[in-house]
Amino acid sequence: MTLNNRVRLLGIALSLGAAPAALAQAYPSKPIKFITASTGSPQDVVGRIFAQKITETTSHPVVVESRAGAGALISIQATAKAPADGYNVLVSSTAFAVTPYLYKDPGYDSEKDLVPVALLATAPNILVTSPTSGVRSLKDAVERARQGKDLHYGSPGYGTTPQMSADYLFKVLAKVNVMHVPYKGIPATMQATMANEVELSATALPPAVPLIKSGRLVGLAVTSTKRSPALPDVPTIGEAGFADFEDESWVGVWVPAGTPAPVIAKLRSELMAAARADDVRAKLANIGFEASTMPPEAFAAMVKKEMQKWEQVVRETGTKIE
Repeated sequence: MTLNNRVRLLGIALSLGAAPAALAQAYPSKPIKFITASTGSPQDVVGRIFAQKITETTSHPVVVESRAGAGALISIQATAKAPADGYNVLVSSTAFAVTPYLYKDPGYDSEKDLVPVALLATAPNILVTSPTSGVRSLKDAVERARQGKDLHYGSPGYGTTPQMSADYLFKVLAKVNVMHVPYKGIPATMQATMANEVELSATALPPAVPLIKSGRLVGLAVTSTKRSPALPDVPTIGEAGFADFEDESWVGVWVPAGTPAPVIAKLRSELMAAARADDVRAKLANIGFEASTMPPEAFAAMVKKEMQKWEQVVRETGTKIE
Protein backbone atom coordinates (compact mmCIF):
# COMPACT_ATOMS: atom_id res chain seq x y z
CA MET A 1 0.00 0.00 0.00
CA THR A 2 1.38 3.38 -0.97
CA LEU A 3 1.91 6.16 1.53
CA ASN A 4 -0.82 8.20 -0.13
CA ASN A 5 -3.34 5.37 0.22
CA ARG A 6 -2.45 4.92 3.87
CA VAL A 7 -2.94 8.61 4.53
CA ARG A 8 -6.26 8.52 2.68
CA LEU A 9 -7.52 5.53 4.70
CA LEU A 10 -6.38 7.11 7.93
CA GLY A 11 -8.29 10.25 7.03
CA ILE A 12 -11.44 8.28 6.31
CA ALA A 13 -11.15 6.41 9.62
CA LEU A 14 -10.66 9.63 11.56
CA SER A 15 -13.60 11.26 9.83
CA LEU A 16 -15.84 8.27 10.59
CA GLY A 17 -14.80 8.31 14.22
CA ALA A 18 -15.51 12.01 14.48
CA ALA A 19 -18.88 11.77 12.75
CA PRO A 20 -20.96 10.73 15.80
CA ALA A 21 -19.51 13.49 17.96
CA ALA A 22 -20.04 16.07 15.24
CA LEU A 23 -23.59 14.84 14.75
CA ALA A 24 -24.38 15.22 18.45
CA GLN A 25 -22.86 18.70 18.52
CA ALA A 26 -24.98 19.78 15.55
CA TYR A 27 -28.20 18.40 17.06
CA PRO A 28 -30.61 20.05 17.31
CA SER A 29 -30.39 22.55 14.48
CA LYS A 30 -34.16 22.94 14.05
CA PRO A 31 -37.26 22.55 16.25
CA ILE A 32 -37.79 19.14 17.83
CA LYS A 33 -41.33 17.79 17.52
CA PHE A 34 -42.96 15.93 20.40
CA ILE A 35 -45.75 13.78 18.96
CA THR A 36 -48.47 12.99 21.51
CA ALA A 37 -52.01 11.65 21.56
CA SER A 38 -55.08 13.86 22.01
CA THR A 39 -54.78 17.29 23.60
CA GLY A 40 -55.30 17.02 27.35
CA SER A 41 -54.24 13.38 27.52
CA PRO A 42 -51.63 12.58 30.22
CA GLN A 43 -48.85 12.18 27.65
CA ASP A 44 -49.82 15.47 26.04
CA VAL A 45 -49.84 17.34 29.37
CA VAL A 46 -46.52 15.86 30.50
CA GLY A 47 -44.99 16.35 27.06
CA ARG A 48 -45.87 20.05 27.11
CA ILE A 49 -44.27 20.53 30.54
CA PHE A 50 -41.01 18.98 29.30
CA ALA A 51 -41.16 20.78 25.95
CA GLN A 52 -41.50 24.13 27.68
CA LYS A 53 -38.64 23.45 30.06
CA ILE A 54 -36.22 22.26 27.36
CA THR A 55 -37.10 25.26 25.19
CA GLU A 56 -36.47 27.63 28.11
CA THR A 57 -33.20 26.14 29.32
CA THR A 58 -31.51 25.20 26.03
CA SER A 59 -32.99 27.68 23.55
CA HIS A 60 -33.74 24.66 21.34
CA PRO A 61 -37.41 25.01 20.34
CA VAL A 62 -39.54 21.98 21.16
CA VAL A 63 -43.06 21.97 19.72
CA VAL A 64 -45.89 19.60 20.62
CA GLU A 65 -48.05 18.06 17.93
CA SER A 66 -51.16 16.19 19.05
CA ARG A 67 -52.18 13.28 16.84
CA ALA A 68 -55.62 12.37 18.16
CA GLY A 69 -57.43 9.22 17.16
CA ALA A 70 -57.68 5.54 18.11
CA GLY A 71 -56.29 6.17 21.57
CA ALA A 72 -52.53 6.40 21.13
CA LEU A 73 -52.39 4.42 17.87
CA ILE A 74 -52.22 7.36 15.45
CA SER A 75 -49.41 9.08 17.36
CA ILE A 76 -47.37 5.86 17.57
CA GLN A 77 -47.86 5.08 13.88
CA ALA A 78 -46.86 8.62 12.90
CA THR A 79 -43.60 8.41 14.84
CA ALA A 80 -42.75 4.88 13.69
CA LYS A 81 -42.96 6.06 10.07
CA ALA A 82 -41.15 9.38 10.61
CA PRO A 83 -37.53 10.12 9.65
CA ALA A 84 -35.03 8.76 12.21
CA ASP A 85 -33.26 12.06 12.77
CA GLY A 86 -34.07 12.99 16.37
CA TYR A 87 -36.64 15.60 15.40
CA ASN A 88 -39.64 13.28 15.56
CA VAL A 89 -40.11 12.17 19.15
CA LEU A 90 -42.98 10.10 20.49
CA VAL A 91 -44.30 11.01 23.93
CA SER A 92 -46.62 8.19 24.86
CA SER A 93 -48.16 6.59 27.91
CA THR A 94 -48.96 3.12 29.20
CA ALA A 95 -51.11 2.89 26.07
CA PHE A 96 -47.86 2.14 24.22
CA ALA A 97 -47.76 -1.23 25.99
CA VAL A 98 -51.44 -1.96 25.38
CA THR A 99 -52.07 -0.86 21.80
CA PRO A 100 -50.18 -3.64 19.95
CA TYR A 101 -52.49 -6.27 21.47
CA LEU A 102 -55.76 -4.47 20.79
CA TYR A 103 -55.48 -4.44 17.01
CA LYS A 104 -55.04 -7.32 14.60
CA ASP A 105 -52.62 -5.15 12.63
CA PRO A 106 -51.51 -1.96 14.46
CA GLY A 107 -49.38 -0.92 11.48
CA TYR A 108 -46.02 -0.95 13.24
CA ASP A 109 -43.74 -3.22 15.28
CA SER A 110 -43.15 -1.69 18.70
CA GLU A 111 -39.85 -3.56 19.18
CA LYS A 112 -38.39 -3.08 15.69
CA ASP A 113 -39.69 0.35 14.68
CA LEU A 114 -39.21 2.37 17.87
CA VAL A 115 -36.41 2.81 20.42
CA PRO A 116 -37.16 3.69 24.08
CA VAL A 117 -35.35 6.82 25.23
CA ALA A 118 -36.53 7.82 28.71
CA LEU A 119 -39.26 7.47 31.30
CA LEU A 120 -40.54 10.93 32.21
CA ALA A 121 -43.18 10.48 34.89
CA THR A 122 -45.54 8.06 36.62
CA ALA A 123 -49.03 8.38 38.10
CA PRO A 124 -51.92 6.09 39.02
CA ASN A 125 -55.25 5.95 37.25
CA ILE A 126 -58.33 6.64 39.34
CA LEU A 127 -61.99 5.68 39.69
CA VAL A 128 -64.27 8.66 40.23
CA THR A 129 -67.95 9.37 40.76
CA SER A 130 -70.28 12.34 41.07
CA PRO A 131 -71.08 13.66 44.56
CA THR A 132 -74.76 13.00 43.76
CA SER A 133 -74.42 9.53 42.19
CA GLY A 134 -75.22 7.67 45.38
CA VAL A 135 -71.98 5.63 45.09
CA ARG A 136 -69.97 6.17 48.23
CA SER A 137 -66.98 3.86 47.74
CA LEU A 138 -65.53 1.22 45.44
CA LYS A 139 -66.77 -1.47 47.84
CA ASP A 140 -70.23 0.06 47.58
CA ALA A 141 -70.12 -0.03 43.78
CA VAL A 142 -68.97 -3.67 43.69
CA GLU A 143 -71.65 -4.69 46.20
CA ARG A 144 -74.35 -3.02 44.09
CA ALA A 145 -73.17 -4.97 41.05
CA ARG A 146 -73.21 -8.21 43.04
CA GLN A 147 -76.80 -7.51 44.02
CA GLY A 148 -77.70 -7.30 40.34
CA LYS A 149 -78.24 -3.54 40.28
CA ASP A 150 -77.39 -1.73 37.06
CA LEU A 151 -73.98 -0.15 37.25
CA HIS A 152 -72.27 1.72 34.41
CA TYR A 153 -68.73 2.97 34.26
CA GLY A 154 -67.40 5.47 31.78
CA SER A 155 -63.93 5.60 30.24
CA PRO A 156 -62.01 7.68 27.68
CA GLY A 157 -62.62 4.89 25.14
CA TYR A 158 -62.06 1.24 24.27
CA GLY A 159 -58.49 0.13 24.74
CA THR A 160 -57.40 3.07 26.90
CA THR A 161 -55.52 2.05 30.02
CA PRO A 162 -58.22 3.38 32.40
CA GLN A 163 -60.78 1.20 30.59
CA MET A 164 -58.48 -1.81 30.63
CA SER A 165 -57.75 -1.33 34.33
CA ALA A 166 -61.44 -1.08 35.18
CA ASP A 167 -62.34 -4.08 33.06
CA TYR A 168 -59.64 -6.15 34.75
CA LEU A 169 -60.83 -5.04 38.18
CA PHE A 170 -64.53 -5.73 37.59
CA LYS A 171 -64.40 -8.73 35.26
CA VAL A 172 -61.34 -10.64 36.40
CA LEU A 173 -60.85 -9.75 40.07
CA ALA A 174 -64.31 -8.79 41.37
CA LYS A 175 -66.17 -10.98 38.86
CA VAL A 176 -69.13 -8.62 38.63
CA ASN A 177 -71.12 -7.33 35.68
CA VAL A 178 -70.50 -3.64 35.21
CA MET A 179 -71.50 -2.09 31.90
CA HIS A 180 -68.85 -0.07 30.08
CA VAL A 181 -69.78 3.23 28.43
CA PRO A 182 -66.96 4.56 26.22
CA TYR A 183 -66.58 8.29 25.62
CA LYS A 184 -64.36 10.21 23.23
CA GLY A 185 -61.55 11.24 25.51
CA ILE A 186 -61.09 12.26 29.12
CA PRO A 187 -62.96 15.62 29.07
CA ALA A 188 -66.12 13.94 27.73
CA THR A 189 -65.79 11.19 30.35
CA MET A 190 -65.50 13.72 33.18
CA GLN A 191 -68.50 15.71 31.94
CA ALA A 192 -70.61 12.57 31.70
CA THR A 193 -69.65 11.53 35.22
CA MET A 194 -70.46 14.93 36.69
CA ALA A 195 -73.83 14.83 34.88
CA ASN A 196 -74.56 11.36 36.35
CA GLU A 197 -74.79 9.71 32.94
CA VAL A 198 -72.74 6.91 34.54
CA GLU A 199 -72.39 5.89 38.16
CA LEU A 200 -68.60 5.99 38.06
CA SER A 201 -65.72 6.39 35.65
CA ALA A 202 -62.14 5.27 35.18
CA THR A 203 -59.69 7.94 34.09
CA ALA A 204 -56.12 9.11 34.28
CA LEU A 205 -55.39 10.84 37.57
CA PRO A 206 -54.05 14.27 36.46
CA PRO A 207 -57.22 15.59 34.74
CA ALA A 208 -59.32 14.43 37.70
CA VAL A 209 -57.26 16.14 40.42
CA PRO A 210 -58.66 19.70 40.05
CA LEU A 211 -62.22 18.39 39.70
CA ILE A 212 -61.89 16.35 42.89
CA LYS A 213 -60.27 19.21 44.79
CA SER A 214 -63.10 21.53 43.73
CA GLY A 215 -65.76 19.04 44.85
CA ARG A 216 -67.17 18.39 41.38
CA LEU A 217 -66.04 14.77 41.50
CA VAL A 218 -65.31 12.26 44.26
CA GLY A 219 -62.29 10.01 44.11
CA LEU A 220 -63.19 6.39 44.88
CA ALA A 221 -59.79 4.70 44.54
CA VAL A 222 -56.40 5.14 42.90
CA THR A 223 -54.83 2.20 41.07
CA SER A 224 -51.35 2.42 42.61
CA THR A 225 -50.16 0.51 45.68
CA LYS A 226 -49.71 3.78 47.59
CA ARG A 227 -51.99 6.78 47.91
CA SER A 228 -51.24 9.70 45.65
CA PRO A 229 -49.66 12.75 47.34
CA ALA A 230 -51.93 14.87 45.12
CA LEU A 231 -55.03 13.23 46.67
CA PRO A 232 -53.96 11.78 50.03
CA ASP A 233 -57.56 11.21 51.17
CA VAL A 234 -58.39 8.89 48.26
CA PRO A 235 -57.77 5.20 49.13
CA THR A 236 -56.01 2.69 46.92
CA ILE A 237 -57.85 -0.17 45.22
CA GLY A 238 -55.86 -2.45 47.51
CA GLU A 239 -57.36 -0.72 50.53
CA ALA A 240 -60.77 -1.32 48.99
CA GLY A 241 -60.23 -5.07 49.17
CA PHE A 242 -58.31 -5.97 46.00
CA ALA A 243 -54.81 -6.46 47.34
CA ASP A 244 -53.35 -7.94 44.14
CA PHE A 245 -54.34 -4.97 42.00
CA GLU A 246 -51.69 -2.52 40.84
CA ASP A 247 -51.70 -0.33 37.78
CA GLU A 248 -49.60 2.79 37.46
CA SER A 249 -49.79 4.95 34.40
CA TRP A 250 -46.54 6.27 32.99
CA VAL A 251 -45.29 8.59 30.28
CA GLY A 252 -42.15 7.94 28.28
CA VAL A 253 -40.29 8.90 25.13
CA TRP A 254 -39.39 6.92 21.99
CA VAL A 255 -37.72 7.74 18.68
CA PRO A 256 -37.81 5.91 15.34
CA ALA A 257 -35.38 3.00 15.02
CA GLY A 258 -32.21 4.08 13.26
CA THR A 259 -31.95 7.40 15.08
CA PRO A 260 -28.20 7.94 15.67
CA ALA A 261 -27.02 6.93 19.17
CA PRO A 262 -25.33 10.31 19.88
CA VAL A 263 -28.59 12.09 19.07
CA ILE A 264 -30.54 9.78 21.39
CA ALA A 265 -27.98 10.37 24.13
CA LYS A 266 -28.24 14.15 23.79
CA LEU A 267 -32.05 14.05 23.74
CA ARG A 268 -32.07 11.82 26.84
CA SER A 269 -29.66 14.15 28.62
CA GLU A 270 -31.91 17.15 28.05
CA LEU A 271 -35.01 15.22 29.14
CA MET A 272 -33.35 14.07 32.35
CA ALA A 273 -32.09 17.57 33.10
CA ALA A 274 -35.68 18.78 32.81
CA ALA A 275 -36.91 15.92 35.03
CA ARG A 276 -34.51 17.00 37.78
CA ALA A 277 -35.65 20.65 37.67
CA ASP A 278 -37.60 21.73 40.74
CA ASP A 279 -40.25 23.62 38.78
CA VAL A 280 -40.92 20.65 36.50
CA ARG A 281 -41.21 18.30 39.47
CA ALA A 282 -43.60 20.73 41.16
CA LYS A 283 -45.79 21.06 38.07
CA LEU A 284 -45.95 17.29 37.71
CA ALA A 285 -46.71 16.76 41.40
CA ASN A 286 -49.52 19.31 41.23
CA ILE A 287 -51.34 17.12 38.71
CA GLY A 288 -50.52 13.83 40.41
CA PHE A 289 -47.39 12.79 38.50
CA GLU A 290 -43.98 11.95 39.90
CA ALA A 291 -40.94 12.81 37.76
CA SER A 292 -38.56 9.98 36.88
CA THR A 293 -34.85 9.79 36.12
CA MET A 294 -34.83 6.02 35.58
CA PRO A 295 -31.77 4.77 33.66
CA PRO A 296 -32.49 3.93 29.99
CA GLU A 297 -31.77 0.22 30.43
CA ALA A 298 -34.27 0.04 33.29
CA PHE A 299 -36.87 1.88 31.22
CA ALA A 300 -36.47 -0.55 28.33
CA ALA A 301 -36.86 -3.48 30.74
CA MET A 302 -39.92 -1.85 32.32
CA VAL A 303 -41.60 -1.38 28.94
CA LYS A 304 -40.98 -5.03 28.08
CA LYS A 305 -42.50 -6.14 31.40
CA GLU A 306 -45.49 -3.83 30.96
CA MET A 307 -46.15 -5.20 27.49
CA GLN A 308 -46.18 -8.73 28.85
CA LYS A 309 -48.60 -7.68 31.58
CA TRP A 310 -51.01 -5.89 29.26
CA GLU A 311 -50.94 -8.71 26.73
CA GLN A 312 -52.29 -10.93 29.51
CA VAL A 313 -54.91 -8.35 30.54
CA VAL A 314 -56.15 -8.01 26.95
CA ARG A 315 -56.37 -11.77 26.68
CA GLU A 316 -58.21 -12.24 29.99
CA THR A 317 -60.71 -9.41 29.45
CA GLY A 318 -61.24 -10.23 25.77
CA THR A 319 -60.88 -6.61 24.71
CA LYS A 320 -60.22 -6.14 21.00
CA ILE A 321 -60.62 -3.27 18.56
CA GLU A 322 -61.41 -4.04 14.96
